Amino acid sequence: MKEKKRPFIGAGSNLGWKFNFLHLQIAFIVTMFLLVIALYSFKESSINSNSTEAVHDDQKEAAVNKISDNSTFSSCNLFSGKWVFDNKSYPLYKGRQCSLMNDELACEKYGRKNLNYQHWRWQPNHCDLPRFDAIDLLEKLRNKRVVYVGDSLNRNQWMSMVCLIESSILDKPKTLHYNGSLITFKALEYNVSIDFYWAPMLLESNCDDPTNHRVSERIIRAKAIEKHARNWNDADVLVFNSYIWWRQLKLKVLWGSFESADSDRAYEDVEMLKAYEMALKSWFHWLDNHVNRSKTRVFFVSSSPTHNRAEEWGKPKGHKCFYETDPISDEGYWSMDSDPKMMRLVEKYINKLSSQGVKAQMLNITQLSEYRKDAHPSMHRKFWDQLTEEQLTTPNYHTDCTHWCLPGVPDVWNEFLYACLFHQPN
Repeated sequence: MKEKKRPFIGAGSNLGWKFNFLHLQIAFIVTMFLLVIALYSFKESSINSNSTEAVHDDQKEAAVNKISDNSTFSSCNLFSGKWVFDNKSYPLYKGRQCSLMNDELACEKYGRKNLNYQHWRWQPNHCDLPRFDAIDLLEKLRNKRVVYVGDSLNRNQWMSMVCLIESSILDKPKTLHYNGSLITFKALEYNVSIDFYWAPMLLESNCDDPTNHRVSERIIRAKAIEKHARNWNDADVLVFNSYIWWRQLKLKVLWGSFESADSDRAYEDVEMLKAYEMALKSWFHWLDNHVNRSKTRVFFVSSSPTHNRAEEWGKPKGHKCFYETDPISDEGYWSMDSDPKMMRLVEKYINKLSSQGVKAQMLNITQLSEYRKDAHPSMHRKFWDQLTEEQLTTPNYHTDCTHWCLPGVPDVWNEFLYACLFHQPN
């Protein structure tokens, strides 16, 4: 079979010329198509580039605005910051000028030589803490009553407030009055009362005597807060705390009355956190039902840390806070004795109060106070028990690493209170 020859398409043939012309047309169309796509892509790229730059500009502007906002008190976390040594503007008062100073807190009077603990200023990360102005505070609290309610650490803060105010009204009339669990300081010219009420567990307890409260077993009376609350129900500002008296595995809860016959009393051993929440729940219900939402501000101070474990900051075990003259420098240091679960419970009930329209706020002083191992009385205070020879020759045996020297750390807590009361937007 003879193979059929395919025609040769040569450049000079008519068929070849037609084919080449068609090929050129197709090539031209493809080229134009690709050119259009390239132009479109370039345009899109340019648009996207401009859009991306705009987004980056927006983000940059937002970041600048955020920094700007954070530089003002309205959006600043006062409790996040660092301690700065400042011996020009601190302390805010002289300890020896506070005539009402409690001897348990008068460290300079009782022989402390290194006074650097008085010169540390708290510096928030993104703003400045408003400087405490006692006269401004008194003017704004004119005809009002502030009540600190809680244990000896809240009394420590109350004493700080009294000294802060007294140092600014040295030549003006004032009084200090004791009435059982209630202590009242009054700045007479302003008709301002700054009170402290002893209620270490918020509820009624067998620790309610303001002087004789050392007991072998702590007992709280379930749901019983009214007896205490009637002493603060007309306050304009309430500052609560309750922490250190709860630090044991279990507590005994009384269902009944301390005054009733033994046969009418029922006791229950309750795990600490559960008992603590029982107290906070009663505290919440009382405030929710009785507080004047149009005038009363409520604060709860978080736990004040102790410094009894020197091994936590690299010192020999048993040294406690004795010999300490500088703050802890490790950022985020947290003692084993501070329980965040308890503070989360407080925060839970503060949030519940806020949701009910009560002006309630937590003063979160724990982390910033954790650093201040240098600021406790240690041995430099009046001890009401007569110390033995062993205790006198072994200072760490009887060292107070719970309370705070004044002037000192609690002054900053009151700077927070002042700032939140009068410099924080509603």
